[in-house]
Amino acid sequence: MIKSKYFALLALLLISFTNSVAQGKASEKMTVSLELLNPSSEINDGVAKLTVQGGQAPYQYKWSNVNTALFSLESVGIIEGMPYTVTITDANGKTVKKTFKIPAKSITEVFNSKVQPAVDVLGAILFWDAFATLGIYDPVVYVDHKNIALPKSDGTRDDEYLVKEWVVAEGSLVEQGDKIAILEKTSGNMEVAIYASAEGVLEYVTKQNALISRLPETGEFSAPLLGKINFQNPKPLLHPNGDIKTNTIPFIVVWLILGSIFFTLRLKFVNIRGFKHSIDLARGKYDDPNAPGLITHFQAMATAVSATVGLGNIAGVAVAISLGGAGATFWMFLAGFFGMSLKFAECTLGVKYRFIDDEGRIFGGPMNYLRYGLEKKNLKKLGKFLAILFAVLGVGASFGGGNMLQSNQAFKIVSEQIPILQGQGFWFGIGFAVLVGAVIIGGIKSIAKVTAKVVPVMAILYVMGCLVVIIYHIEFIGGAFAAIFNGAFSAEALKGGFIGVLIIGLQRAAFSSEAGVGSAAIAHSAAKTNHPIADGFTSLVEPFIDTMLVCTMTALVLIFTGMHETSTGIGGVELTADAFGSVVSWFPSVLAVAVFLFAFSTMVSWSYYGMRSWSYLFGRSKKIEFVYKIMYLGFVVLGASVSLGAVLSFADMMILAMSFPNIIGLYILAPEINADMKVYWEKLKTGKLYINPKFITDKE
Repeated sequence: MIKSKYFALLALLLISFTNSVAQGKASEKMTVSLELLNPSSEINDGVAKLTVQGGQAPYQYKWSNVNTALFSLESVGIIEGMPYTVTITDANGKTVKKTFKIPAKSITEVFNSKVQPAVDVLGAILFWDAFATLGIYDPVVYVDHKNIALPKSDGTRDDEYLVKEWVVAEGSLVEQGDKIAILEKTSGNMEVAIYASAEGVLEYVTKQNALISRLPETGEFSAPLLGKINFQNPKPLLHPNGDIKTNTIPFIVVWLILGSIFFTLRLKFVNIRGFKHSIDLARGKYDDPNAPGLITHFQAMATAVSATVGLGNIAGVAVAISLGGAGATFWMFLAGFFGMSLKFAECTLGVKYRFIDDEGRIFGGPMNYLRYGLEKKNLKKLGKFLAILFAVLGVGASFGGGNMLQSNQAFKIVSEQIPILQGQGFWFGIGFAVLVGAVIIGGIKSIAKVTAKVVPVMAILYVMGCLVVIIYHIEFIGGAFAAIFNGAFSAEALKGGFIGVLIIGLQRAAFSSEAGVGSAAIAHSAAKTNHPIADGFTSLVEPFIDTMLVCTMTALVLIFTGMHETSTGIGGVELTADAFGSVVSWFPSVLAVAVFLFAFSTMVSWSYYGMRSWSYLFGRSKKIEFVYKIMYLGFVVLGASVSLGAVLSFADMMILAMSFPNIIGLYILAPEINADMKVYWEKLKTGKLYINPKFITDKE
């Protein structure tokens, strides 16, 4: 009897052991399935959903899409037709890797996926970080603390919370996932628990029973924090998918900034010495009606400014300030200052090497001085190559960054203010194309007349709006400039550190003013002048207006209203509109008008830049030019009616790439520019320059 009991017990243990082994083996096997969704014909809205069975929870999902969190079963915003990966890891370290691709269905999706690899290649060249590659500095972004943020917004930016209770004492060591505080949302009396997002020492920023909002108090210049978790040792900052964040010093930014500094020194700070003369030239004091050319100095300047004062001055600056903080403003201003000298160099040569045909039409710009200027230096083959490369890039840039990007963003902004336009991008594009066509069909004279009227209006309209906001908050001016200075030299690591703020500021200035790109030299080549160097002086004021004035005003508006510290995920024009709307409720509508004018003037000017590049490649006949104009107007409609993410990115990058051949030529021709400047200075000092009679007084 006893033996049978032992036997039964032994059998029961054996069965239990067998079952546990079987269950263990079953749990070890992890199966993963992916559901791929393409919800619409719009680009970049693919969705991938994971289903995991087996293995040992908890799981970690490492997506190649850097914006997808490690613990998310779903990745959104995926580019259709492009390969992605996800690696699933369970608690025991077992991994399963899946490669997937959202099928591209619409024509735009297919086209977008085919162009994206080219964007990646061009981006790898333009934004290559030589310093990090050579090991000169560590590009990894480190943080010594992590901010404890408010809960995710439900769409309103002014959610207010009461800090009901700090569950953990200040100075205590907390683990990731620990409950640390209880908040109460004032609208609805809803309690919200806050959990530690990292391991470290807890520090209170907002005390118990105090109110906290996501929106910073006006004049404080920083968004209020709930608290901080301080690390014992600095840690790398991570993307949502766990990849380490790095600061890069893009080669293209270094290329442009070094060129700016070189010509500032080489020409002995002509940006300071020649500024007053630049204003005199723009006023028309030295306009000779009998000089060769088609447009006045002011019209040339207005055309060039109209091409650069665009969406980048509003949307681009807002993004730069939200990423780099107030300190980016300082570096942006400084880069604009040095960029004035680079503009001087290229616009001088643009006029010097222009060609005027028997009909009086003018063909000039970097294509000419690269081709013929370098030929004088016995570099004919290099000159030909650089000129053709510049012209190809110029055509592509005119269709993309100078055209489609502008019409695309103009439609988005205007349709937000006029809801009836939403979904009517094609018809908006048709109307926009008619307006643009009415100007560009007439050539550079027509373009210059329009820009000479539009640029002052849009600049005054925008600057006056900025001044209203700044004057409204004038008591905070000291704190605002302190925030800019402190942010420039002692930026928080969370914002990317000193290098990050420096590069963001320099990058925005380089992209905004187009100094070194060579585009302005095409506009200035049509100026009425006997002295090419005069248009170099005229162009000095362009980066001053574009970057040092308009961009800085945008930045100040964001800083004065505290919008540079928001964390609600909005950006670009929306962020700037919110800043204006916080002072004048109806101003976002005025801003929409200004943005429309900015986009319109940019498109008009870039049509001329692209056409001159096109003429260099395919011939100077009027029929060839007309073909380009029709194509250009077609791209206006296309930009407003279709989403072309990768195409726009590639074409926008082409604007920056234009600086490669251009600045190579400028370096080679620098002695020539310096020599011509010395001769011109002497004529100016000795009174040998023509002065327009209406500026001559009895005293003179």
